[in-house]
Amino acid sequence: MDWKEVLRRRLATPNTGPNRKKSEQELKDEEMDLFTKYYSEWKGGRKNTNEFYKTIPRFYYRLPAEDEVLLQKLREESRAVFLQRKSRELLDNEELQNLWFLLDKHQTPPMIGEEAMINYESFLKVGEKAGPKCKQFFTAKVFAKLLHTDSYGRISIMQFFNYVMRKVWLHQTRIGLSLYDVAGQGYLRESDLENYILELIPTLPQLDGLEKSFYSFYVCTAVRKFFFFLDPLRTGKIKIQDILACSFLDDLLELRDEELSKESQETNWFSAPSALRVYGQYLNLDKDHNGMLSKEELSRYGTATMTNVFLDRVFQECLTYDGEMDYKTYLDFVLALENRKEPAALQYIFKLLDIENKGYLNVFSLNYFFRDEIFDMVKPKDPLKISLQDLINSNQGDTVTTILIDLNGFWTYENREALVANDNENSAELDDT
Repeated sequence: MDWKEVLRRRLATPNTGPNRKKSEQELKDEEMDLFTKYYSEWKGGRKNTNEFYKTIPRFYYRLPAEDEVLLQKLREESRAVFLQRKSRELLDNEELQNLWFLLDKHQTPPMIGEEAMINYESFLKVGEKAGPKCKQFFTAKVFAKLLHTDSYGRISIMQFFNYVMRKVWLHQTRIGLSLYDVAGQGYLRESDLENYILELIPTLPQLDGLEKSFYSFYVCTAVRKFFFFLDPLRTGKIKIQDILACSFLDDLLELRDEELSKESQETNWFSAPSALRVYGQYLNLDKDHNGMLSKEELSRYGTATMTNVFLDRVFQECLTYDGEMDYKTYLDFVLALENRKEPAALQYIFKLLDIENKGYLNVFSLNYFFRDEIFDMVKPKDPLKISLQDLINSNQGDTVTTILIDLNGFWTYENREALVANDNENSAELDDT
């Protein structure tokens, strides 16, 4: 019988005891006793029918505290063993060569120019012969992803092989970065990334000429780009996934190429010439040689045309030490000014322009730097203020920020029509000659 029904009947039974009628409190106590009894029996019965809950594995393990040295060491060693096992699951050079041999052997004619092709049937045959490590690459999904406009329904062997190489490289790099993930949480702190790049330097031939005394400055220069663009909230850590997704690691590892052109080196932030250029500029600006930059020293940056109001904002908002800027803060400044089309750079400059810290630029803010025609260029949603998103959406962010912070940029914008006319006249004169 259901316990609720028993309880109801028991309470409905008239009192057959002594003539004394039970008090309301006694009735409540008796009701509670009965409820507790029957509820306990019911709960016990449920417990017996749910023993399988005991088989659920533990899924949360707290991180060891700083003073639990043995647990920390155990965790580090177990992670290292796990990453080594993952590394052994990847294709090595010999296995990649064997894969290329099999693909070439099973190509499906005719070729497209000099490019060998393979159909789905031969693709599956290669997958069977290539071994278990290659199984993940020989799927219908991968084939369809690489299938384009071939009338025979084939894919390019070279494109497929490059796809495999890229996947292997990504996994190798992820494992390599994870070895520096001290916390084991899937992200790198600034010190972790510094250690990774420092140990990477000897493997990059394009950095052979760097003196060891410059290594710390080079590492600081390289790491700063990752954190400036990938850590917009300034949390002090970057997801390994974000590092792999961006192009910065490709640019850094491009320095393995011993024949990298001079032009490529000049445009690569991580190259030795680029790092020496940035650091050399910093030293040249530091007139008093105290290792820091004052507002007066920074005013000579570039063409020495930055406005005073903008420089004031830089030293109000950026991290300084006794009113002077260190090299790390200078790097953020340089990265922002050299990449003004990028959202992270616009965010940096926007914060400086937002003098009232309202999250948007109003007429007062812009009058403080320039004039109202900025609104005509950006065309914001709200006619009285410009948000960061408005600035990004307008595709005029680099022009607007240049006008607001650089006297030379202001002059160029003001005289743009005369400059265009002058260029046209010069072009006409050259054509006549």
